Order: sequence, then structure tokens, then C-alpha cells
Amino acid sequence: MAQRFGGKFSPEPGTNSGADPTPDADALPPRGAYHGAQIDPVGARANLLFLPAVLLVFLSLGGGAVSLVLGLAAAGALTLAAWLLREGLRAEAAYSARKVARRPALPRKMLASIFTGLGAGLAAYQNEPGFLAPLLYGGAATVLHGLAFGIDPLRDKGMEGIDSFQQDRVARAVAEGESYLSAMSEAVRRAGDRRIEARVEQFQKIARDLFRTVEEDPRDLTGARKYMSVYLMGARDATIKFADLYARTPDQKARADYAALLDDLEQNFTARTRKMLTDNHSDLTVEIEVLRDRLKREGVRLD
Repeated sequence: MAQRFGGKFSPEPGTNSGADPTPDADALPPRGAYHGAQIDPVGARANLLFLPAVLLVFLSLGGGAVSLVLGLAAAGALTLAAWLLREGLRAEAAYSARKVARRPALPRKMLASIFTGLGAGLAAYQNEPGFLAPLLYGGAATVLHGLAFGIDPLRDKGMEGIDSFQQDRVARAVAEGESYLSAMSEAVRRAGDRRIEARVEQFQKIARDLFRTVEEDPRDLTGARKYMSVYLMGARDATIKFADLYARTPDQKARADYAALLDDLEQNFTARTRKMLTDNHSDLTVEIEVLRDRLKREGVRLD
């Protein structure tokens, strides 16, 4: 039977090296190295849609003024369609990743299909002036693009019974928090330390766990607002100052102090998220007990 290797310098399961071996019952389960990793939903087939526009520009250079203008217009429509498709795929991925989400305000994928058809129609008119051929080519391109990439989400998800005013407040708070996280990523790259960049990314995953918890239950916004604004604003400012200092002189003490700050922030954000999840579980327990009492009063026995 296989046995775990152990020794003087091998930590036991559930302990950290140099830490108290007694496990913390309230601690969150350990996460894998790829927990929270995000894959860019824009694949190769979406990026390849920029190629027809480039080819169309070169093919239109020797065809005269009218042909050049039509070719440039068609290439512009196809380029806009490819860009809209990329943004639409990212918006759809963000929508799918959340339990509570609004539908995209702008149907980018559907607009991409329309502009693809427009570009194909203009390209067809360039070579075959008339009405029928451009209409057929444009319609076929629109339909095929829609079948290949689908349409945008058209309904809100998980919004039943949620106050729209509260949800708007949450959306603004999350957008503010995301802006601070983005500023941290941009600033820490100037430091040129890959391990610190990875450490910041790890903290950002913890912060986004808090965002998702608040989005699923807007009642948690009151307790989490200072984490999503004040604390993240301070983290952003500290990151900017650290990056400027470390880029000039690689001070190891400053690096250690900044890493300690990230540790403290991560522990506080984790504790806040755990508290909100515990409160939500308590609310569920209360609802279950109230329902059971009501059923008992109505003579329904739960065996």
C-alpha cells in the first residue's frame, strides 16, 4: 500500500512549515495552482477574421478609384465586425462565469454578423455590380457568421427577486473595484519582478471572489463596500509607489514589505468573504426552520 513520504523537514497534511500544526477549522480549503485562471475566449477562428480585410485592401489597390473606395469600405466593415466579435465573446464569457448577470447592453456578436454581411456585400458589389449578387453574398455571410459564433445573451440571469437599484449599486462598486485591480496590474509590471506580479494576481483572485459573492447577494454590499473601495484604493496606491521605487533601486526590504501587505490584504479579504458566505448559510437555515414550522402548523409531518 502506498504511504506518504515523511520526515523531519516534511510538513504533515493540513499544516504549514513553521506554523501551528493544529488545523484551522474555519480556513477555506486549499486551492490549486490554476484556481481562478481565466482563458481568453477569443480563439484563433475569431482572430482569423481580421485576415480577409487585409487581403481585400491589397486586392483593391490596382482596380481604380471606385474599386479602391469599395474595397476600403468593405475592409473597414469586416475589421469592425472582427473587433465586435472579439468583444462580444469576452462579454459572453463574463456573463457565463457569473451566477447573477445582466445581458450585454450592446449585442456585439449580432452586430458583428451584420457588419460581416455588409462587408461581404460591398466586396461582391466591387466585382459584380448589381443588386442580387451582393444581397445573396451578404445574406449568406450574415447567416453563416451567426451560425458559427451564435448570438449574444438576450436575458438577465439570476435577477429574479433582486432589487434593480441595489444591483446597480453593486455593479458600480464592482466596476470601481475592477478599475483598482487593473491599475495594480499595470503598475506592478513596471517593477519587473515576475514573482511579485504572480503574487498580485493571486490577491486579485481573492478580491474577485469577494466581488462575485456580493453580486450574488447585493445585501452584502454594505459590509463589503470599504473592501471594494477604500482598501483596494490603498492597495493600488501602495502598488504604484512600490513599483516606482523598485524599478529605480531593487530594494529587497521594500519588496518584503509589499509582499507582507499583500498577505494581510488577502487574509482580510478571505475572512470577509467567508463571513458573508456564513451569513448567507445562516439565512438559509432560518428560512428552512420557518418553512418547517409553518408546515407543522398546517398538519404536514416531515419524516
